[in-house]
Amino acid sequence: MEPLVSIIVPVYNAEKTLERCVDSVLHQEYKNLELILINDGSTDSSGALCRAFADDDPRVRLIDKANSGVSDSRNQGINAAQGEYIQFLDSDDWITPDATRLMVGCAQRTGCDLVVADFYRVVGDKVAHKGSIQENAILSLQEYAEYMMESPADFYYGVLWNKLYRGDILRRTGLRMNVEIHWCEDFLFNLEYLRHVKTVQAIQAPVYYYVKTKGSLVAQSATLTGTVQTKLKVFQDYQKFYKDIYTDEEYEEQAPRIYRFLIAAAKDGLVAPSIAPGTKKLGTERPTVHLPAIQREGLLTEQYRYRKLLERYFTSIAEVQQMTLTEVQLLACLGSDAEVVTVGELVDFSGLPKNLVKRGLEQLEKREMLRVLPKTKKRPTPEIELMKEAQPLLQDIAHAEEEIRGLRCAGFTQEELEELDGFEQRITQNLRSHFE
Repeated sequence: MEPLVSIIVPVYNAEKTLERCVDSVLHQEYKNLELILINDGSTDSSGALCRAFADDDPRVRLIDKANSGVSDSRNQGINAAQGEYIQFLDSDDWITPDATRLMVGCAQRTGCDLVVADFYRVVGDKVAHKGSIQENAILSLQEYAEYMMESPADFYYGVLWNKLYRGDILRRTGLRMNVEIHWCEDFLFNLEYLRHVKTVQAIQAPVYYYVKTKGSLVAQSATLTGTVQTKLKVFQDYQKFYKDIYTDEEYEEQAPRIYRFLIAAAKDGLVAPSIAPGTKKLGTERPTVHLPAIQREGLLTEQYRYRKLLERYFTSIAEVQQMTLTEVQLLACLGSDAEVVTVGELVDFSGLPKNLVKRGLEQLEKREMLRVLPKTKKRPTPEIELMKEAQPLLQDIAHAEEEIRGLRCAGFTQEELEELDGFEQRITQNLRSHFE
């Protein structure tokens, strides 16, 4: 059974963006979730929209309350959350279809206490991939803290919405947002949470679409004038965090970097990421899907659906590993049971153009995941040999294929699964017989 994930969304006068936000949650590839909407005394139609969502989907829970601010809304969401993991989402924004699946899968595989992901910055019809940590290893608290020292005012570290938290840590510690603070309150929450963290996993896949909206909950908080006393308190907490995780000697050595926070604190709130570089037109940042083909029946449309689902999962792997989709597809072909060993066989089996296959093989060879053995008298065509460095990625690919099978057979009983296996074996034999 997949662990339950609680996704908390404070709502205040968000009638224009709420449907997009909620739809992105309810259409997650990961299904075992609860969506907690906290209507913070909205004066537009947001409250009615929230009630409609709760009536339509049993996974949606609604908390109606008088206006008391985003921090109190999030606290009430935490109090109500039943999930093993907790996500936060702002009603102006939305998440990618694989967001929860990617972060929960990462937490389950590594046992880490915090998952931090990249995100998309959206301005109008433009979108840019934003991140900070370009490392796939599991990070100790000290290693993560060293990265944070470099850009303490970066949204990547300060906000809640690109992270996955463990519910048991929040319940055991009673950690909540400080409702008296209206400047960097997210950052203070994260600093306190980190005190209970042993390991952190950063993933390079962007899972969140951040939109800077005038009048939003985030904008309201960020534009309030920060007093000198409040900024001093934030820095004192930041400073104390490093004093607690370092020895005295280590702290003295890192003190100049730690004091960079004071420069960042000269600005009101966290520094919003700019839209450039790496800007794309919104809608082109991920593989597209031809919707009529998804809805209709037929042999070709069935193949299309499966190919697009596989492509979506492989794209997630590619983003996490900072590879191209082609490279992941080629490794999947080479790691299959098809015994693809030559370049020609790989072109035929993958269905990819020869120039893409050659380019992908060159990149994989540079990554030391394979080597292409040149022609010899005994070897008339170049052959491909996988290296041990490819094994972790092949495991991710196998895991993705297993998840797709689980998605395809969702709701089947064990007896039905066994019957399906028998039918598929017969279908496979029928198809194979035409080529023998």
